[in-house]
Amino acid sequence: MSFSALSAAAGRRAGPRSAFLLAVLLLGACGGEGAPDAGPADEAAAASATPSAADRGPLPEGAEAWSLLGEALYPPEISDAAREVYEANLETARAAWEHTPEVADSIIWYGRRLAYLGLYREAIGVFTEGIRLHPDDARLYRHRGHRYVSVREFDAAIADFRTAIDLIRDTEDEVEPDGLPNALGIPTSTLHFNIWYHLGLAHYLKGEFEQALLAWNSCLEASRHPDSVVATTYWLNNTLRRLGLDDRADELLAAIDDEVAGGIIESTSYLDVLRLHRGERTPEELLGAGQDELANTTTAYGVGMWHFVNGRREEAYGLFEQIVTVPGWSAFGYVAAEAELARQR
Repeated sequence: MSFSALSAAAGRRAGPRSAFLLAVLLLGACGGEGAPDAGPADEAAAASATPSAADRGPLPEGAEAWSLLGEALYPPEISDAAREVYEANLETARAAWEHTPEVADSIIWYGRRLAYLGLYREAIGVFTEGIRLHPDDARLYRHRGHRYVSVREFDAAIADFRTAIDLIRDTEDEVEPDGLPNALGIPTSTLHFNIWYHLGLAHYLKGEFEQALLAWNSCLEASRHPDSVVATTYWLNNTLRRLGLDDRADELLAAIDDEVAGGIIESTSYLDVLRLHRGERTPEELLGAGQDELANTTTAYGVGMWHFVNGRREEAYGLFEQIVTVPGWSAFGYVAAEAELARQR
């Protein structure tokens, strides 16, 4: 199936509830500013919404964020080999920024290189200065919003992504260069994709699943590479099943055919979880039977959500609890597990 056909499948109806949500999606995609009014699922989620890390008060010295469970988070551990590369890249980016401090590209890469070292607050400051100089550059809002997600400040992230959406309206999409290239050195995402993707994630992490669905739908339309298609479908599948739209989720899973699967470079973990939902893999195959440690929070969260939507809450929360004990607190699967636990508590 072609990628355009897969995107079309995202809009097919799967009953009255799906038709209502599709209308919400279309209103949000075609309307002016902001998102549509909250629907029943949003109202239900609001009653158990994710606590805001932004409301916990000043951070301890050296900390980058409050977790959604109330713990201070410090720059994540990085291997010596990776740190050497990241610090060399940061020095190059800093030198370029010092030479041309008002050039948007210099600002963006300096902020990105800071963030790869876990210096999220400093990166946010750099992007903020960039926005002061270039208020109409959607890339700066996209990258600052991403790092607001990292530090669990979802409302600030959503505001940035909505501004970015206004700025990219009626513009041509562009490939976004990777700061950490994959094995083939081929970028798999675009500016429009990343804005919608991270907006969907911010709403999802807040428990605003209908608004997340709106963003993921637009993200799928902006997905041009198999990796982007698979990553978006992973989050769409989670969101649709939480909203009870299993028929539409099944349509999307069916659209991940050999053409799509064979073209991925980076998104193997996402693909594995989609195959789990299709009955083609087992949780033991994905997690490793008897393993005490989780090597991949993306996979672990996906397996936990598979248990969750199939009514096995004890198994789901057991995995979420395990995820938040391992390193890598900026990974999306880790943040999502935190959000599940914070809402439960």
